[in-house]
Amino acid sequence: MDRKNTVFITSIILTLIFIIWGVFFTDNLAKVTDTIYQGSIDYLGWVYVGATFFFVIFSVYLLFSKYGDIRLGKKTDRPDFNTGSWLAMLFGAGMGIGIVYWSVAEPVTHYTKPPYGEGYTIEAANTAMKYTFFHWGLHPWAIYTVIGLALAFFQYNKKLPASISSAFYPILGDRIYGPIGKTIDILSIFATVFGIATSLGLGAMQVTAGMHDLFGVPNVLWIQLIVIIVGTVLFMISVNTGLEKGIQYLSNAAMIFSFAIMLLILIVGPTLTMIKVFFNTTGLYINDFIHMSLRLKPFGEGEWIASWTLFYWAWWIAWAPFVGMFIARVSKGRTIREFVIGVLIAPTLGTCLWMSIFGGSALKMVQEPGNSDLAEFITKNISLSIFTFFDHLPFSSVLSIFGFAVIAIYYITVADTATFVLGMLSEGGTLNPSNKIKMTWGVIQSAVAAVLLLAGGLNVLQTASIAAALPFAIIMVIMCYSLLKGLKKEAEVQRSSKRTRQHA
Repeated sequence: MDRKNTVFITSIILTLIFIIWGVFFTDNLAKVTDTIYQGSIDYLGWVYVGATFFFVIFSVYLLFSKYGDIRLGKKTDRPDFNTGSWLAMLFGAGMGIGIVYWSVAEPVTHYTKPPYGEGYTIEAANTAMKYTFFHWGLHPWAIYTVIGLALAFFQYNKKLPASISSAFYPILGDRIYGPIGKTIDILSIFATVFGIATSLGLGAMQVTAGMHDLFGVPNVLWIQLIVIIVGTVLFMISVNTGLEKGIQYLSNAAMIFSFAIMLLILIVGPTLTMIKVFFNTTGLYINDFIHMSLRLKPFGEGEWIASWTLFYWAWWIAWAPFVGMFIARVSKGRTIREFVIGVLIAPTLGTCLWMSIFGGSALKMVQEPGNSDLAEFITKNISLSIFTFFDHLPFSSVLSIFGFAVIAIYYITVADTATFVLGMLSEGGTLNPSNKIKMTWGVIQSAVAAVLLLAGGLNVLQTASIAAALPFAIIMVIMCYSLLKGLKKEAEVQRSSKRTRQHA
């Protein structure tokens, strides 16, 4: 059995074991994942906090370092995709449904139950927006920057396979082709399946909520499962059109719809409030950045951090192999400086603007007289939150239809992208995996999402994601060291080549 068959078959077997466990021993799965969740948070939460903060520092260092001018690929290579499509694709892969799902629910939830202080106050509103920026800002994009850059560099500059293990070549050498490399790739696939299953589960819940709001369809579990099945069929059709058509077109469409919604809300909503929220929260975010990044509450009352910050860091890390691999795939020809600006800075600004418009408007809305019960309704019906928000704005029907379209497109895009990446990972690092492999993973990842919903909904989605993410956080820290070694050697080779040309 060759390398790619070993990785593919082992990954399939592990995933199928989990699906069977979820179908026939649902309560046991929920209990075990909860135990792992509690253990990882109680004893190893500091690993997530330290690692994610380090990734931010490391990414900023690369932006201003002497390695910034190194091009991903040959010096003559230029990007395969224009900047607009590139940003749209990496944003859709990196955030996708999550940013729509939480853009109203998270600020309102933090407003009612803030990490500190009393809820339902002006201070709570400011804190709510600050932590929403924090959870969706530099930290997640730094995670993607680190892994995406490492993968792109070793693929295009060192001509290694498009697999996670290739990023460790400066440390492991040819052992990346042996058991150690295979183990890294299998773990990456397993983490990816769970990270995507989390998103597909959330997406199915929100698509169902949208159909309930628009068409009166019952918002129940069996409808969510039907949404997953239909979604699977749709992204199976898309995945067969390839990267340059299906994923690029869907990403561009999602971005256009997203901008249209933001612009409409900016016009019909509390415009001045949204502008003030963006500037005020940016200042709070920058001012308290280090404190929030390292906050752990060692003397008790750390439940909020465990439920929110640590969950998010684990969630982003679980997504890292998938998002990083995809970003690497579409970033050939960019310089490292362009890459960091495009993957770290630009999406953070876009995300913060989105959260200011949606979250700022929602907080203004729940503070208005007569809306005293709205905040409680939103926090108890998170999957309905975005549509409830639209219902309280002018042109609510138009906004709801646009919102539903964005959610549906992001759902298909994320699933489409994930199958593409899983195909790359399990076919020995090929840049264009076969449709057969992609469709196999498409069915499997949808099955995992369905199993997780059956086993207990969002709680099990969260805990399974964290369980898969913890070992990968440590792998990513080692990856940074490996990337530095590779960049140092590349810089030396380029300097030597330059001197040779000068003396010629």
